[in-house]
Amino acid sequence: MNKASDQIDKLKERVKELPTTPGVYLMRSETDKIIYIGKAKNLKNRVRSYFSNNKDQSVKTVYLVNQIRHIDYMLTKTEVEAFLLEASLIKKHKPKYNIRLKDDKSYPYIVCNIDHPFPSFFLARKVKKGGAIYFGPYTSSYSVRETIKFINRTFKIRDCSDSFMASRKRPCMTYQINRCTGPCVGLISQEQYAGDIDNALEFLRGQDKTIVSKLTHKMNEASASHRYEAAAKFRDSLRAVEAIWEKQRVVTPNRQIDLDVVACFGDKTGTMVETMHVRGGRVIGNRWHFLPKIDLSGETDDPREWMTSFLNQYYSENVIPDEILLPFDLGSDIYKLLAAVFRERQGIEPALIHSLDKDYKELMEMAEQNAKSHFKDYISKRNHRLQGLEDIQAKLHLPQLPQRIECFDISNFQGEDSVASQVVFEEGIPKKEDYRRYKIKTVEGPNDYASMKEVLTRRLKHTEYEDPQLIVVDGGKGQLKIAVEVLRELGRSEIPVVGLAKARTQGEFSDKEVGETEERFFLPGRQNPVIFPKNSDAFQILVGLRDEAHRFAINYHRQLRQSRSLESELDYVVGLGEKRKKTLLKKYESIEQIKNADVNEIAELRGFNKILAERILLQLNED
Repeated sequence: MNKASDQIDKLKERVKELPTTPGVYLMRSETDKIIYIGKAKNLKNRVRSYFSNNKDQSVKTVYLVNQIRHIDYMLTKTEVEAFLLEASLIKKHKPKYNIRLKDDKSYPYIVCNIDHPFPSFFLARKVKKGGAIYFGPYTSSYSVRETIKFINRTFKIRDCSDSFMASRKRPCMTYQINRCTGPCVGLISQEQYAGDIDNALEFLRGQDKTIVSKLTHKMNEASASHRYEAAAKFRDSLRAVEAIWEKQRVVTPNRQIDLDVVACFGDKTGTMVETMHVRGGRVIGNRWHFLPKIDLSGETDDPREWMTSFLNQYYSENVIPDEILLPFDLGSDIYKLLAAVFRERQGIEPALIHSLDKDYKELMEMAEQNAKSHFKDYISKRNHRLQGLEDIQAKLHLPQLPQRIECFDISNFQGEDSVASQVVFEEGIPKKEDYRRYKIKTVEGPNDYASMKEVLTRRLKHTEYEDPQLIVVDGGKGQLKIAVEVLRELGRSEIPVVGLAKARTQGEFSDKEVGETEERFFLPGRQNPVIFPKNSDAFQILVGLRDEAHRFAINYHRQLRQSRSLESELDYVVGLGEKRKKTLLKKYESIEQIKNADVNEIAELRGFNKILAERILLQLNED
């Protein structure tokens, strides 16, 4: 019996021990890394299906089973709880074989804390339960901030924080320039202020006819009363509202509901899933996610399975709309389960729709066109990156394609605060969740060689991380020699390494150096460096990797210097111990930020009070 068969037999015995209740199972690799997470109504039956020797199993499943070395599980009370837990665990651990959303940037939302006596509007990226109204999702933070500014200016909504508002004894400058009605000092009643909030909410909900009618009425009323200045302001607000709406396409004028359209386009290399957001009958934004190695025909993966997983993850943090339009039928059982999951998350049970009437059909076609366009663009860029990786493999004589490349850079300032960065590119693009930064522990003074040796040693001892197919060190032959030495000492000489350094070039008819530089790539045992054409994809990948490592190291080094400088000034504040000092350092990035902070904002921090906050501001602002 071979080793692989023996391992699978051990796993089958492990499956016999699993309970028959709902839960989540976690499959681990030889290095104990979680490589797959799944949910199940019956844990034993679901996990046993992976080892059934079924001829219909996908290639991915067969390959996954060969990588499994251990199976853990977490019990839940219901299948709904298993769905909720699965999404959060996938986001946390990012397993290799799960369908996961690599673009994990949170959408920006416009939020109104309607439960406050005097509500305001602000940007948020996480959806929380409670008395707040969310508008979005939008794709641009800038657009959200500009819209909030427009709302505050047009409807005279306060833009201050709650702590700032509570500390006011007289109106601020915003009131003086007539952009706020002064709720902080009681210059407007809650009822009157609520009317302004209602107008702003109508605007955000797309009820433009209503808000235009109101503003027109107020403008005419002010003009008839000879209050021409007020009439002019209503006129300006009216024009601003109309200008905003002209930029957004009306797609469902008779349906004032929140709707997400989910479309997809792909082939055996992967699938592009497009989400288009319709709010108040208008398209406000869209976003796309590429899911690799999924066949839409269902021959290798059941599309219902990955679409269910996508929806579960996508709406784990995004606002759930009234309706979700889907490209194919998921089946009544999955619809019921997803509805229960969504209800548990946000108290909303959306209509999951597949059948298309005329309006829905047009929306789906629009989303599908976007999915097709983004798919072609993504594949084109990926092919360029693949060509670059193949060129890197060929010119650097690598044994395999460098799918994962790690780059290391050292940074210090006059020998102090020596740090290092580890930046990772996978398939030629940054994989930021695998970035690491290091404080140099064993080296004193400015010794980049010794620092590089320490960092590479620390990194390569972490065998739970995937091995790179190429290590890049920022530096010439000296740093390369150190890297080779570390790899040999750790018995990891099979990992290729290259040194990357700039070199001055001379003018054709002059002995003087000129400002141009040339990127040179040094290989172990080779005297002359390798040169890549500057316009090549390979050059862009490697130099982009080095520049990213340099940026990451410099930023970390700057943070340490700022923290040390800030901490030294805080040492002179009476009554400020280490714990409170750390709390301040987490909240504020500089002395200037603390000096300009509101006393009540500092007082609200954990372990602080108003007396201490006043003392901090008094001492820091002393001349």
